[in-house]
Amino acid sequence: MAAKNLPPVWNKIAKHAMMPETNHDERARYNFLASLNKHLAHVSQGNKMAYEKRVEPAFKAKNGRDIASVEELQEAISKDAHYQIWSSLRRSTMEMRQQAGRSIVLRQAEELRDKAEEFNKGKSTLVLDPNCKVPEYLLAVDNHLMPGSYHTELIEGDVTPAANYDSGIFVTTAGLLGRYNDGGGKAITSWVKKTYPDFAPKRILDIGCGMGHNVLPIAKAFPNAEVIAIDTGAPMLRYAHARALDLGITNVTFMQMDAAKTIFENESFDWIQSTMFFHETGGKSIYTIMEEVYRLLKPGGLTLHIEQPQYTEDMSLFEKFIRDWDALNNSEPYWSKMHDIEPIDLMQASGFRKEDFMQIGAKAENDLDDGTQKADEPEDHGRSPIWNVFGAIKN
Repeated sequence: MAAKNLPPVWNKIAKHAMMPETNHDERARYNFLASLNKHLAHVSQGNKMAYEKRVEPAFKAKNGRDIASVEELQEAISKDAHYQIWSSLRRSTMEMRQQAGRSIVLRQAEELRDKAEEFNKGKSTLVLDPNCKVPEYLLAVDNHLMPGSYHTELIEGDVTPAANYDSGIFVTTAGLLGRYNDGGGKAITSWVKKTYPDFAPKRILDIGCGMGHNVLPIAKAFPNAEVIAIDTGAPMLRYAHARALDLGITNVTFMQMDAAKTIFENESFDWIQSTMFFHETGGKSIYTIMEEVYRLLKPGGLTLHIEQPQYTEDMSLFEKFIRDWDALNNSEPYWSKMHDIEPIDLMQASGFRKEDFMQIGAKAENDLDDGTQKADEPEDHGRSPIWNVFGAIKN
């Protein structure tokens, strides 16, 4: 039987000067893992059947009632063989993906560092602050099983966390973010251009920019705007800045800064953006950062935040459970917190008006001709680039 709906091969993602070099076996590992992830999205469909046919009836027979919470569902289904196999394989794909990426970047750590330094030296558009403290909630976890997360430096001037992320996110999403892994940035840029055709921001802030892949489409779409991208991870910023310059984007200044404690003046930005940032933000910092967003946004300014789909009243208990798998098994402990928050409540608590709140759905723009999500493919919960976008225009 012919293969159906395989992900694009890693070779098709765009290369730039900062992308780590790979050999045949390394590319083969990435391709295998991307295909395995896509296959497991199909295997995951059996979890719902297992829940409906075995787990839920057994729970009801034993307890005389239906499963009442995500926690009860998790405890009950964890004993089911199908779920155990799927969950173990899914966890293994992330462990293998991170180790495959690390083996690529660590063997060329110095070369990557030197490339970044060549791009970055003497440039005022990279501002690092050695006194910037990485928040405790980030120090506490290795986000999505990446050893050392975004901030750890193994050598002076390190960029390997970002290089690992850039080369390997293809695996996690099976190529659904496009050639430059920027499908989220492209999607929100297209929506803004279409919805507000006269919007001409002079100053844009991107918070939690990481390696900068999603801020570049915004900067490219508004070439006359001053774009500032902030993050607390120096390795990410060094790589992001060098990557941007190689791709010809020069209107972005990358700054090392905690989004909860920025140095910018009140009402100094026309557009404040984040992409998949808040679900990696712990505790009260979510509210502190949104208060900072309100402080920094000009009257009439726009703020938008791309995030995981929120829980809704009509969402089944099983879907809530399966969407929280990464929180329990992929070192994303704040994921559940973000699911539980009502975005409108978060924004109102920060000063935005209820009547100014907006919420839309978004799907990644993918410029890989064979990498789009097919209509008959199941959603890979937590991996598919299908998002909730919430925000407001400040009045």
